[in-house]
Amino acid sequence: MRKRSETIDTDFRSSAVQGTDDATVADVINAAVRTWVEKGYHGTSVRDLAAAAGVSVGTLYNHVGSKHDLLVLIMNRVMDGLVTRTEDVLFRAGTDPAERLRAIVGVHVEAHAARPYESMLGNTELRSLEPAALALVVSKRDAQQRMFDRVVADGVDRGSFTTTDPVNASRFVVSACTAVATWFRPGGSMSAADVVDRYQRIALDAVGYRGAVAHQEEKS
Repeated sequence: MRKRSETIDTDFRSSAVQGTDDATVADVINAAVRTWVEKGYHGTSVRDLAAAAGVSVGTLYNHVGSKHDLLVLIMNRVMDGLVTRTEDVLFRAGTDPAERLRAIVGVHVEAHAARPYESMLGNTELRSLEPAALALVVSKRDAQQRMFDRVVADGVDRGSFTTTDPVNASRFVVSACTAVATWFRPGGSMSAADVVDRYQRIALDAVGYRGAVAHQEEKS
C-alpha cells in the first residue's frame, strides 16, 4: 500500500501534463502531484508549490490560478484521459463481450499501474474539491463505471456471462483494477503486461464467463 509520505523522484512527470502546456505549467503540475503525494493537499502551501516548481508565487498564480484550480485541472485531465482511452478501445473491440471486457480492463489496469500518484490524489483528495468541481470529477468517474456496467450487462444478455449480479460484478472489477495503483511497482515480480493479463482473467471469472467454446456451442 502506498503511503502519503512516499518520496517521488524529482524527475517525475505527471500524465496530467499535456503537449500544449508551456514549460512553466508542466513544472507546476509535476511539482504539485509530487508534493501533494508527499505532504497532502492541505499540508502543502502555495509557497511550497512554487518552491518545488522553481517559480515565484506570482508566476504560479499567473499560470494556473489558485491551488484549488490546479487540483481541479489535474484531476479532470487524468479522468478525461482515462475515459477517452477506454472509449477508444471499446469502439475498436468488436462485439464479443469477453473481448470488450478484456479491452477496457486492460486500459484501466495499465492506467493505474503507470500513474499511481495521480490515482492516489484522485482517491484521497476528492474531499478537497469544492462542490461544483467534485460533481464534475465524480460524473467522469461515473461515466467510466458505466462503460464497464454496459459491457457486463451486454455479456449477460448475450449469454456469455453468467453472473446473477452484473451491477456489483462490474463494480468489483473496476475497484480491483483501480487498486493496482496501490501495490504495483515497476521492476517487481510482475510486469505491467503480466498484471493486465492476470486481471483480465480475474475479471472474466468475476462475471462468470462461460468460455469461448461454450459460447460458440450456444450460438450453433
